[in-house]
Amino acid sequence: MTALEPRDADVSPHAVDASVVAESEGLLGRTYRALSIGIVSVVFLIAFEATAVGTAMPVAARELHGIPLYAFAFSAYFTTSLFAMVLSGQWADRRGPLAPLAAGISAFGAGLLLSGTAGSMWMFIAGRAVQGLGGGLVIVALYVVVSRAYPERIRPAIMAAFAASWVVPSVVGPLASGSVTEHLGWRWVFVGIPVLVVFPLALALPAIRRMASGPADPSAPVEPYDRRRIGLALGISAGAGLLQYAGQERNWFALVPAAAGVALLVPAVRGLLPAGTGRAARGLPSVVLLRGIAAGSFIAAESFVPLMLVTQRGLSPTMAGLSLAAGGGTWALGSYVQARPRLEPYRERLMVGGMVLVVAAIAGAPSVLIASVPVWTVAVAWAVGCFGMGMVIASTSVLLLKLSAPEEAGANSAALQISDGLSNVLLLAAGGAAFAALGGGAVGAAHEAVEAGASGAHPGAFAVVFLPMAAVALVGAWVAGRVRVKP
Repeated sequence: MTALEPRDADVSPHAVDASVVAESEGLLGRTYRALSIGIVSVVFLIAFEATAVGTAMPVAARELHGIPLYAFAFSAYFTTSLFAMVLSGQWADRRGPLAPLAAGISAFGAGLLLSGTAGSMWMFIAGRAVQGLGGGLVIVALYVVVSRAYPERIRPAIMAAFAASWVVPSVVGPLASGSVTEHLGWRWVFVGIPVLVVFPLALALPAIRRMASGPADPSAPVEPYDRRRIGLALGISAGAGLLQYAGQERNWFALVPAAAGVALLVPAVRGLLPAGTGRAARGLPSVVLLRGIAAGSFIAAESFVPLMLVTQRGLSPTMAGLSLAAGGGTWALGSYVQARPRLEPYRERLMVGGMVLVVAAIAGAPSVLIASVPVWTVAVAWAVGCFGMGMVIASTSVLLLKLSAPEEAGANSAALQISDGLSNVLLLAAGGAAFAALGGGAVGAAHEAVEAGASGAHPGAFAVVFLPMAAVALVGAWVAGRVRVKP
């Protein structure tokens, strides 16, 4: 017996007891309570910002005389977040998720303050770009925190909690933002949210430092940053921005930035997504591809639902938006269902079934173009589709972490978010082009028509958005059957 053995014998039972207790605890057990509340609060703030700021954005653009630059306030956020996702993945894998999460929350708040105090539209857009950097850093770092801090058995539950944290903001956010904008001014929506950052920072960061800080393997040498991947991240951001710009221009000259965007995107996507993603190879590649297909098809279709209800069925913009409010609850319910331990062996079937529900919702929504179909049909269809999305999106997150080694969680989480975000912009651009080609008009003009209560969009213009997106989602149902590696 060596001199160290008695000391080990004295200490190890306590360590073992602590480990056993942690393994038996749930999401809000003593070990995980502060961390769970903290990171869910971060997601809640991101959700509240997304719903509240979107409501105040048109007023901000009008007062800053920036209506022609309105779309850039969205694309600036998107393009910088794509780059930040890749950077956050590398940063978290090499140094741990604490630093990128803290930097991301700080940048997110700074961007809101910059936009809220902007004196010109370009300064407002710059604030949105800073905010996008923060958002991209945060979302990937959160996935790494989940991978490092939580055992596999309760990861589905934390993903369900993330989804549930969107329910209240999806209903309250637009109403609160509209009231603040009307009575106090749009700037208060932007400058007020950063104050709320203090609580999740104070609660989450100490818990993350205790449970998930540092590299996955402290004894391994820290690898240098992959400059090639960072270069590809810049390429995918620039390419996405050029494609968005080209889609807004809609003239022959727009082919030049469109071609440049494709030239940048293709090699960047091939380099940043797992090998085999394009052909839906079994396992991780199919998980990443499914995330993009599900998110892109559903969000692209959802973007046209309020416009369809206003222009074709005469609803007010508020009522059209509220027709989608139930979706927040059913999305959370779908996430809750996939988190049930007894359903874990059937996760692949849940995902296939979820995508079938998404197909049905997207294909069924344009039925209200027929005057005899009740307008509430859309609310029912979208609630069903959101239930399917809740099962699919949460499951892709769970499977990604399950199929990723700890030291690869950051890079793979970045790939998942890139697939999600990039498919959104590409399918939105394709849907918008089809909508305009069949008489729907430009997206910006369509928004103006909504504000003015106009109803000139041709019903067929909506059909060519929804039906192709339903076809894309149907492909997703096939991909969902390939997410597990065969034994």
